[in-house]
Amino acid sequence: MLPVIIAGAGPTGLALAHALAGYGVPSVVLDGAEAPPATRPARTCVLAGDTLGWTDLPGVAREAAPWTGWRTTHRGRALAEEEFPPDGTPRHLPQHVLETALRAAVAERELVRIVPDHRVTDYEQRGSDVVVHTVRRAPEGLRAQARTLRGSHLVGCDGARSTVRKLMNVPFPGRTGVERYAVAALRAELPRPGEAGLHQGLPSGEVTVRPLSGGRWRLDWPLPADGTLVTPETILDRVHGTLAAWHDGEIPPYELLDSGVHLCHQRLARRWRDGRVFLAGDAAHLLGALGTQQVAEGLRDAANLAWKLAVACHDGYAESLLDSYEAERRTLVAARLRAVDQALPLVRGGGLTARLTGRGRNRLTLLSDAHVGQGALGGPPVLAASPIACEPLRTLPSATPPGAHAADVPVIALDGTRTRLRERLGGPLLLVLTAPGAGVWDAKHWLRAGLMPDLAAAARSLPLPAELLVAENYPGTGPHTLLLVRPDGHLAAAVPAGDHESLTMCARTLRGTTAPEVSASSGGPENGHSPRHT
Repeated sequence: MLPVIIAGAGPTGLALAHALAGYGVPSVVLDGAEAPPATRPARTCVLAGDTLGWTDLPGVAREAAPWTGWRTTHRGRALAEEEFPPDGTPRHLPQHVLETALRAAVAERELVRIVPDHRVTDYEQRGSDVVVHTVRRAPEGLRAQARTLRGSHLVGCDGARSTVRKLMNVPFPGRTGVERYAVAALRAELPRPGEAGLHQGLPSGEVTVRPLSGGRWRLDWPLPADGTLVTPETILDRVHGTLAAWHDGEIPPYELLDSGVHLCHQRLARRWRDGRVFLAGDAAHLLGALGTQQVAEGLRDAANLAWKLAVACHDGYAESLLDSYEAERRTLVAARLRAVDQALPLVRGGGLTARLTGRGRNRLTLLSDAHVGQGALGGPPVLAASPIACEPLRTLPSATPPGAHAADVPVIALDGTRTRLRERLGGPLLLVLTAPGAGVWDAKHWLRAGLMPDLAAAARSLPLPAELLVAENYPGTGPHTLLLVRPDGHLAAAVPAGDHESLTMCARTLRGTTAPEVSASSGGPENGHSPRHT
């Protein structure tokens, strides 16, 4: 099997390589970085909801600080408070910690090969593969080394200045510097340990505070849009003014770990696919204003694209499935960017524009939504209009709407293994049967009783690899509901367990092909787009 060639070894590229290896697909990661990720405590990311699975990586869990809750205040008076459940709380960590953990994880994957000091210079698409031309950075005075690689697909995860995107001739419209923040990471004892929040009306101005591990915190102050120079002294004044406001005018002991200015951009690539070439992460989109999370969106790109590339690499006939990557992910990111554009005039401006775009939302709520995972700014992604959305003959109720991320419930595998649903993602299509009371019986008894034998046989006949699991309960469902959960965690459908016709229809839709009866183990040529020759 030809490898998938991934340009870029940031969080998105490494996560994609790791996910592909889980599906048995080899990859080559072109690492054009001149040095390992810089240790910057003030450059952080928040993982929540559907991206929490990445906190299971060794080295991440101990550095990913869980939030106990969120509090919004004005001049010291609490206006809104929210507590987070222990199993679903957002986790906050420095980005270099995540990158380092991803590098260590892919280094243990035999199917992943990292090629250091190489960057893409060109590519050629052929009928069944893509040829990628690269160049290796050479020491001064020496000639750069050219290299040619052959792969099944090329994915540009090579950042905001993506060479792959430029070779695709894809515009990257948007706005630069829509928000600007002074940022500081410090170690101190602050009131309400573990709590994140937005605080307005302080002498130092508005500040967002978010806990990190080890008694560390990240503080963000919005800056005027006039581009005023921000000096280290300016940031120190903000730190001192904020700390004094929280400690009755006194500045408590603290250690400043890192500081700087953070610029937020709004950009979205016009297309994310050209035949066998794709864009993901910073190469496809930029966001970050009002607390939106760019790293998390890149991880979602990787999860969405990986299983679809795996189907194409293993089985072929996957054009409509591969097309669904752009249709699903670009649509969701575009909606997030539009929400930011609509909210910014209200929270940072005023006048008639603010009243028209605010749509009745309180400005402090809009400033908090992305952080707490609510609303259009921060709510979990829902694939509402996917081209591979299932339309079964009969659906059953569930607290999770189709297209949303499935709840992380305890499940039992056919071999009796007890785990959580989140730990089974990244593999085959999951068929989760709700069976109250199943947990009190030994698996060897109920696996051969009732619906199970027929369901197991139906799972083996589907056009996608599938795994049958049992859950004692799932929010909003009744007994004998069968939940179809995509490899990236989105709920495809909830159908009656005995409705094998609906199950098969949904699996064929998810397979994304109208080709006659493509089985999970079949092979065949892929219907390619018109190749781009360079």
